[in-house]
Amino acid sequence: MFVLDGYDAFLVFLLIAAAVPVLALVTNQLVAPRRRQGERTTTYESGMEPQGGAWIQFNIRYYMFALVFVVFDVETVFLYPWAVAFHRLGLLAFVEALIFIAILVVALAYAWRKGALEWS
Repeated sequence: MFVLDGYDAFLVFLLIAAAVPVLALVTNQLVAPRRRQGERTTTYESGMEPQGGAWIQFNIRYYMFALVFVVFDVETVFLYPWAVAFHRLGLLAFVEALIFIAILVVALAYAWRKGALEWS
């Protein structure tokens, strides 16, 4: 007796999901060119010859700007479900959300003081 009778479609979906990446890799091995020489081994940058080395230092402001974006993007992801279910959560959830927002305000103040929001 098979207990999981209703999961036949799920098993088929799981097998197809596992077969797609394997099929993609096998197709790549069959279709890809074998010889790697000449023009194919050079770096391509917008149709121009590359200049300089690939290991250059980026300004820390790019990373700080990206981190600030991620912080506030995550804030939106966490606060939206809270706002949708606000009427059912009660006072404790409201206090927790205020603490969460306060932590994010401290992070914003820190980033502002460090100059992460200035793009000059």
